[in-house]
Amino acid sequence: MDFWENLNSELEEAKGYFELAQEEGDEETLREVSARVSRAEQDIQAAEFKRMLGGENDPNNAIVSIHSGAGGTEAQDWADMLLRMYLRWAERKRFHTEIIDYLPGEEAGVKSVTFTVDGEYAYGHLKAESGIHRLVRISPFDAGKRRHTSFASIFVYPEIKEDIVVEINEDDLRIDTYRSSGAGGQHVNKTDSAVRITHLPTGIVVQCQNERSQHKNRSMAMKVLKARLYELKRKEQEEKMDQLHSTKKDIAWGSQIRSYILQPYRLVKDHRTNLEVGNVDAVLDGDLDPFIEAYLLQKTN
Repeated sequence: MDFWENLNSELEEAKGYFELAQEEGDEETLREVSARVSRAEQDIQAAEFKRMLGGENDPNNAIVSIHSGAGGTEAQDWADMLLRMYLRWAERKRFHTEIIDYLPGEEAGVKSVTFTVDGEYAYGHLKAESGIHRLVRISPFDAGKRRHTSFASIFVYPEIKEDIVVEINEDDLRIDTYRSSGAGGQHVNKTDSAVRITHLPTGIVVQCQNERSQHKNRSMAMKVLKARLYELKRKEQEEKMDQLHSTKKDIAWGSQIRSYILQPYRLVKDHRTNLEVGNVDAVLDGDLDPFIEAYLLQKTN
């Protein structure tokens, strides 16, 4: 309540200055009034955005997975472009990111990648990005310079705090170790330190290969598994499992949440909110806030 009282007081004061400036023709005071009103607008926008981030797990860190769709090198390159986009967005927000699993493509790009995003309300922001992302462009891998359509899926989970109990039966787990993948060279990991954990009842598979220690990789993989099981249970409770399953079934036509069109025109369109942005380069460079805010506002309303 103090926020709205202070805001009302600020606007009343600005109104008084405005009336006085009009009477005296004082342009300097008019500029001060304009600055006060702009600050008030920013405060209102910030309060509205905070209201939209009222979910139980919204303040938490996020775990993000990107998977390329059908289409080989073209789709894998698109997944890599999305990875760069989200890392740049996180950098703008001063969030810390860490790639914990990375499966490169055969020729270029990435088949799948999982990374963490640490920062206040990281999950609250990034939950807006879950779904299928579609790219239309002239393929740099096609000698005939034909237009291609590629798909990649984004899954976002909240990192679960230590005080939240998610029961995991060790008998339900299959734990495999393997040698980390990478470009090779003198720093190549020569031990089977990478860990893959399969949760048999649900079929969820998580893996981590970022650390050289098998123990640390296992700990991080268990953290990701805990987050995914928690999210699965939450969605079951909200009776939204159909939506989650339909997202995972088909990384292809008709299921995308957003299209990034580079040819024959340039446009990024979110199919949930109908928000369109013409500056495709800015979006691919991490300018995602307009899409995130539009989605959260729609969900809140």
